[in-house]
Amino acid sequence: MRQVYLPGDVCEFDWGEIKLLIGGKRTSLHLAVFTCAYSNYRYAYVYHRQDTLSFMEAHTRFFRQIGGVHRKMVYDNMRVAVAKFVGRHEKEPTRALLELRGYYHFTHRFTNFYRGNEKGHVERSVEYVRRKAFAPKDSFASAIEAQEWLDSILKKLNATKQQGTGKSARELLTEEKKVLVKHPSSVMICSEQIQLRADKYATVSYQGNRYSVPDNLVGLFVDVSVRSRQIHIYSQNRRVAIHHRSYKSHDWVIDIEHYLDTFKKKPGALAGSQALAGNHYLRNLYFDLFQNESREFIELLSYCRDHMVSEEKLEESVKRLLSTCGNHATIEKLRALLGNNSFVAPTVETKDNITLKAKEQLSWITELMHQTNDNGQYKQSNNRI
Repeated sequence: MRQVYLPGDVCEFDWGEIKLLIGGKRTSLHLAVFTCAYSNYRYAYVYHRQDTLSFMEAHTRFFRQIGGVHRKMVYDNMRVAVAKFVGRHEKEPTRALLELRGYYHFTHRFTNFYRGNEKGHVERSVEYVRRKAFAPKDSFASAIEAQEWLDSILKKLNATKQQGTGKSARELLTEEKKVLVKHPSSVMICSEQIQLRADKYATVSYQGNRYSVPDNLVGLFVDVSVRSRQIHIYSQNRRVAIHHRSYKSHDWVIDIEHYLDTFKKKPGALAGSQALAGNHYLRNLYFDLFQNESREFIELLSYCRDHMVSEEKLEESVKRLLSTCGNHATIEKLRALLGNNSFVAPTVETKDNITLKAKEQLSWITELMHQTNDNGQYKQSNNRI
């Protein structure tokens, strides 16, 4: 039977599967699709799995995006929403769904068995979004890039005028926002809390993949907050690591900064380490320019960690150094250049004094970069600012 929907009354949810080329490899991903019954406003999120964390996070993202909550959510008999069946028609909701209901103050309804037409809006939306977004393009560098492409397509679809009303889904959603349930002041945190022990490699293992922790935590228990896209690791209530969650099999997700204290004691272990191999830029930088300066390279990485120098800033400084010194680039010159980038003149000085000191410092850096002997080795200078 044809239904009439009131603004802010019903929103439907469903999953859909997509197969994309991610980094050149054919990968099965999943779409979490929402459709507002009154406005026909559609939105979708890309996930690696149809699990509980993805289910909960998709809801928090959607409610935050539209700035409110519909009074009723409609689901089919998906495992993340239905805990068990009671009789022929009754279903018991999962704990995740009950937590969402309690936090965002909506009610829910399950469809009958094999009755996709009872949530026909979202059934059609899954196919519609999948065709409009990924039929023209199905190759992406990462799932994040695929989500960005999907966002751009949905923005266009929601801005298109609809037959009958002559208004776009976005315009109709604006009408709905006036009567939506008020969004809570904070976003619900969707995570799984577990405790794991750091092994001899200074990693913790979760679902077959390993994630690094600082090497001083070997043998100790740490608290792990597992989210759909990230892994947060805490020790004594202090966050010590954040990693992108891997959905590969037997993957090593390593942050080389976690092993710098060990490398200072055993610099020979750097070249063949998983920590260096896992960072393509640092690995190429080491083997191309500083392969015979392991200790100095480790000190450089320690300097970047202690002074919060990002990898992007390091890469930019290396390019500047190579353009100036060519084959005579050294760790000392690179550290001097990084130090020059972080220099901030005191605000109490006059403009003339700042200009004078900047010229003096640039002159010293230029002199430092050209002080090499015939073998291209750095010679110490007694001049200092």
